[in-house]
Amino acid sequence: MDALTSTSLLGRDDEIRCLSGMLTAARDGRGGALVLRGEAGLGKSALLGHVRESAAGFRVLEASGSEFETELPFAALHQLCLPLMDSLSGHHREALEVAFGLASGKPDVLRIGMATLDLLAGGEPVLCLLDDAHWLDEASAQVLAFLGRRLASEPVVLVLAARRPWARSRLDELPGLELRGLADAEARALLTSGPVAVVDDKVRERLLAEARGNPLALLELPKAGGFALPDVASVPSMIERSFQERAARLPADAQLLLTVAGADPTGEPGLLWAAAAELGIDVASAGVEAEASGLVSFSTRVRFCHPLARSAVYLAAAPSQRQAVHLALAAVTDPVSDPDRRVWHRAQAGTGPDDSLAAELERSADRARARGGVAAAAAFLERAAALSVEPGSRAERTLAAAQTKLDAGAVDVAAELLTTFSADDARADLLRGRIAFVRDKENNGPSFVLNAARRMTGADARDGVLDALEIALAFGRPTGVMDAVVREARGLERGSDALEALVLLTDEGHRAAVPLLRQVFSGDDLVWTRHPALATMLAGELWDTEVHSAVTGWLLKTGQQTGSPFVLRLGLAQQAVGAVITGEFGKAVSAIAEEEAVADAVGMPPLRYARLHLAAYRGQKPEVLAEIEHSLREAQRRAGCLIANTHWASAVLHNGLGDYPVALAAAREAVAPGDLYLAGMALPELIEAAVRCGESSFASEALGELVSRTSPCETAWARGIAAYSRALVTGEEESYVAAVQQLESSAARPQLARAHLVYGEWLRRAGRRVDARTQLRAAHDLLSSIGMEAFAARAALELKATGEVARSRSAQVTDELTMQETHIARLVATGATSKEVAARLFLSPRTVDAHLRNIFRKVGINSRRQLGDVFSSASA
Repeated sequence: MDALTSTSLLGRDDEIRCLSGMLTAARDGRGGALVLRGEAGLGKSALLGHVRESAAGFRVLEASGSEFETELPFAALHQLCLPLMDSLSGHHREALEVAFGLASGKPDVLRIGMATLDLLAGGEPVLCLLDDAHWLDEASAQVLAFLGRRLASEPVVLVLAARRPWARSRLDELPGLELRGLADAEARALLTSGPVAVVDDKVRERLLAEARGNPLALLELPKAGGFALPDVASVPSMIERSFQERAARLPADAQLLLTVAGADPTGEPGLLWAAAAELGIDVASAGVEAEASGLVSFSTRVRFCHPLARSAVYLAAAPSQRQAVHLALAAVTDPVSDPDRRVWHRAQAGTGPDDSLAAELERSADRARARGGVAAAAAFLERAAALSVEPGSRAERTLAAAQTKLDAGAVDVAAELLTTFSADDARADLLRGRIAFVRDKENNGPSFVLNAARRMTGADARDGVLDALEIALAFGRPTGVMDAVVREARGLERGSDALEALVLLTDEGHRAAVPLLRQVFSGDDLVWTRHPALATMLAGELWDTEVHSAVTGWLLKTGQQTGSPFVLRLGLAQQAVGAVITGEFGKAVSAIAEEEAVADAVGMPPLRYARLHLAAYRGQKPEVLAEIEHSLREAQRRAGCLIANTHWASAVLHNGLGDYPVALAAAREAVAPGDLYLAGMALPELIEAAVRCGESSFASEALGELVSRTSPCETAWARGIAAYSRALVTGEEESYVAAVQQLESSAARPQLARAHLVYGEWLRRAGRRVDARTQLRAAHDLLSSIGMEAFAARAALELKATGEVARSRSAQVTDELTMQETHIARLVATGATSKEVAARLFLSPRTVDAHLRNIFRKVGINSRRQLGDVFSSASA
């Protein structure tokens, strides 16, 4: 360890203990990730150097973020993985080659994350060090965040150093350690131990005050003299000035060589020497002079003494000198193997409009987008637009740049780019609408989209109107949008599509709309291909589990084939909802666990409504109430945020618990917005609660609305739920019987169980105890087998009132398992290997084995073979 690194670690005992502990744990197979955060100069790089020197027995891999490569997809990941690529084969090697531009194809972040995990977790302990993580490209950050959350059972340590202040990043999800300035005593000791002695007491005190405990400042500022330092300057800028002053004392060729090194983010010596030769630099003498300054070292990689030194020498160069440097780097960069970095250097060297260069940048944007580099594509397009001479091309590239900036999460930049367009530009309005959904508290996104649709004609106009509703549904903020969409649609040419079905639903009701809806779902131009979120809602209006299953199947297949996390997650969430409707709670648990695994893999929050549906039917009051509280907070934060799911879930829960006043209030809230699907689904809950509360007229009114929705659908589920609700309102036995008969023919087993329950309750109150026992026993057995605990308890109380004690459900050994553990156990019970389970849940096989050990302990077994017996007995 060099002297600078050693002295920079003064006062970092706690941080060193933390890092040493991580190395010790990794040697035992328990890895982890840590992000060291703090302002420049606090010793983050020194700590990386220390852990590198301490990692005996580890394979050490290093990379760093670069200010000039923040837009190039997977640039930092490429640095990290390149030394190990030869050890990979098959699909994982292919995934990384596509990511790094070594093979054609569209990158799949989930596959790339798994490939990286497989690459690093192969056997010997591995230490991954990433400096300047605040400059990581978004694609690399996403994969590293994925990796960092999956190292608990791997012999891998991932340590990143990131400067403060910095924008929010996916790396915020990882454990972090905030570095602070040194205490006064430590700062004085470090200043005394520095290479330049400070004798003057006043100068020493001034340096201590200016440095504010920053170790690098305490070592570098004495070299700058220390007199007349401006109070308003930040410590990093003072340190950069120190580096610049050291560089300024070098001969011209050495300064130019440092500028070339600063402009090339790859750190490849071959590229540096070739560019230097292109510029006519005397490499031999300039290299010696530059290295003697202590600012840079030349070996297998070009390495600056500190990240601030690199940026300082680059920014100190005159603009014309930087342009010449980039032009030289472009000239020596391979146009075949590295075309994007070459054109980027050319763009940095450009001084004015250039259509040919703009076209090259546009091609680079296409390549970057194909590789999943949305941020890179946006940066290329923005620069291409700026260099475009022809106005039409400039406008097209600016629009494309705004769209890709939005896709990359740079919302404010996207909005700024759109300010160059007039208020009546339809394409710009579409983007303004999307931006409004993302960043505005007001729910004004649809108005922009609808404004854009007004300037379109024919099918484009109809699709534009539907886009407004699709965006609202995708963001969970449809309140009021449906009415606006229908109003707009009335002024368009009539059609035979999903938009026309929505108009008919609103204006003429289900009897007029259902035939067209069925046509939409069975035609060649299927609604879910363009508007998947809307399709799931419309399928619910048909009360048809087969249509819902078809939509779900398409979503799952398309999500898996395209690698779209959004489509795949929507499909898994809908699969869970469908499984709840059919009473297959184990299938619902598996789908929810997989959706949460995908969400975690891409660093997004899970879709909460599927878990909420399951919790409501299971009768899990704490979880339902917690979700309701969360949704209400979201509704206050984002106008129009969908909360009908939580009100519906509360109604189901409290009907199961027999708390009918609360159920009635919740059901009213769920029905009131008139949202697609849930407003209809909440009507049976409202009717049951209203009848129990003596609100007969209110229940009758709701029954009329329910029958108008269900009777045109002509499915067993629709007929059964209508008969169920009619029986509650009228008290006619034939309706109870019809409800049971119809629901027996449907896939809706929970509703069948509830039909037995309400029929049994009615029979007991009619004094027909023997008949009541038959229905209540059937209800209790079915509710218990499904796992609807609140309704099962209600059935048990009713049975007890008839003089019969219900057979209580014995506790299952699987009850203690988490949702993820249950899913893993079920997969293994069917014969899946750890490797197969790992691929499905985006984990490593070692992590799956760790989960299995916990599962075995909880259920009291010691082999995979026994899991099949455990789940067979649990479902018996």
